[in-house]
Amino acid sequence: MNLQRPNANDVLQTKNRSRNVAPQSGLCSRCIDGCKGNCDTFRATFRGRELLYPEPFGRVTAGADKDYPVDYSHLNIMGYALGAKGVEADPDKATFPAVNTETEFGTDHKIKMKVPIFTGALGSTDIARKNWEHFAVGAAISGISLVCGENVCGIDPELEFNGNGLVKSSPEMKRRVETYRRYHDGYGDILVQMNVEDTRNGVAEYVLDQLGVETIELKWGQGAKCIGGEIKVDSLKRALELKKRGYIVTPDPEMPAYQAAFKAGPLKQFERHSRLGFIDQEGFMKEVERIRALGAKRITLKTGAYPMRELAMAIRWSSDAGIDLLTIDGAPGGTGMSPWRMMCEWGIPSIYLHSMAYELCERLREKGRPVPDIAFAGGFSSEDHVFKALALGAPHCKAVCMGRALMIPGMVGKNAERWLRGEDGGLPSTVSRFGDTKEEIFMNYEVLKEKYGSEVDALPMGAIGIFSAVDKIRVGLQQIMAGSRNWNVSFISRKDIFSLSEECAKVTDIPYVMDAYREEALQIIDA
Repeated sequence: MNLQRPNANDVLQTKNRSRNVAPQSGLCSRCIDGCKGNCDTFRATFRGRELLYPEPFGRVTAGADKDYPVDYSHLNIMGYALGAKGVEADPDKATFPAVNTETEFGTDHKIKMKVPIFTGALGSTDIARKNWEHFAVGAAISGISLVCGENVCGIDPELEFNGNGLVKSSPEMKRRVETYRRYHDGYGDILVQMNVEDTRNGVAEYVLDQLGVETIELKWGQGAKCIGGEIKVDSLKRALELKKRGYIVTPDPEMPAYQAAFKAGPLKQFERHSRLGFIDQEGFMKEVERIRALGAKRITLKTGAYPMRELAMAIRWSSDAGIDLLTIDGAPGGTGMSPWRMMCEWGIPSIYLHSMAYELCERLREKGRPVPDIAFAGGFSSEDHVFKALALGAPHCKAVCMGRALMIPGMVGKNAERWLRGEDGGLPSTVSRFGDTKEEIFMNYEVLKEKYGSEVDALPMGAIGIFSAVDKIRVGLQQIMAGSRNWNVSFISRKDIFSLSEECAKVTDIPYVMDAYREEALQIIDA
């Protein structure tokens, strides 16, 4: 494992003074009285709770960098010279561009996607709000699903409640749904996520009845943190407003001492937190029934990096309730809004959690019970990750949920738009080497122009960036699938990957490289 330094990290803009660091604590092995910093402990002396979160909060996406004993890089992909699945084994027909990367999930009302990936939940954070047009349009034109995360209605400054205390109008939520739907062409869907506050505020009723949303996602947790979602606000008035709406706000904006600290300057932001959810089978089943009765065509569930007990509950209860998709999000996750040390040190890492999920799904199948469609999440960013996840969870895993890997192209594309206008010093050399117009810079600009005509000029450049990133994953996946002789996503199996270490084989039950296909090989030699 790589050395961990839990008392200094770029995400907190901190560093150790000494070259020698105690491995577990991350403290300098020699701490001098008079040191001028700048480790976590030094900074916390002055700024306290600010050191819990990645900086600058609201402007970064952060991914935990703990190096686990086993991860997805300990799996490799099989390539074959024999046979083809889903196409005739003919060199003129079995070409990699002929590979079909489409997938589908759901029960009665299935969702098809052009590529077996979809976005992580983009909720009430500033990153999601400021970049929504880029994220939503990018997902829509790429033919993948988009998850609108928790608390979007709850923090909307223009939110209106009806006489029963339920959402009457949320212009921000309306904007989010309509932005995706504008370019939606039959592939993918927008999933609206629900937490404790969303349920209390009647978000499901509002989006289903007023906005025509068809898919609601219940949320138990995520891979990056084991508490509710949070944002920061830099206005005392806003903090008081959110507390009045029922949110947990810390420090308490109603306390005179914190009001004074905010006005004096040292307290710069308040945190808004969501409540922890608590699950039980009866309550879960009733909530699914309630949302179906409200008119939802599909109900999905997102669960986090909890131990095998909660994972079993998610799988079995999803089976019993006929859930359309269960997304299983492993640690460490990536988000700019989670406590940094929690993000690094909490939860079951992805490959362990996903291996548990396969074992439990198979046990359920063997007992004759329906296995819900599942998706894996937690640290994926490229086409090889997608293939490995689909293979590890085959045949139950239908797609991969990606967070930062789909957000970053949206932000980069958005910034390219600003640079082309001459802002921030204009185009950096990393971009200008391709040209100085959007037609030259974006490889897929003409592809989109052919489809959308003159309307391509109205597409946000972040959306074009996401389309390009998804296209890279799609084509890369076609190449890998062709090499493993799978011309359709449904043919990908656990036999298409192998473990590079015996420890990985023990965790995943995927054969060690020296054992994979050994019996077939010996039969050929001994024949």
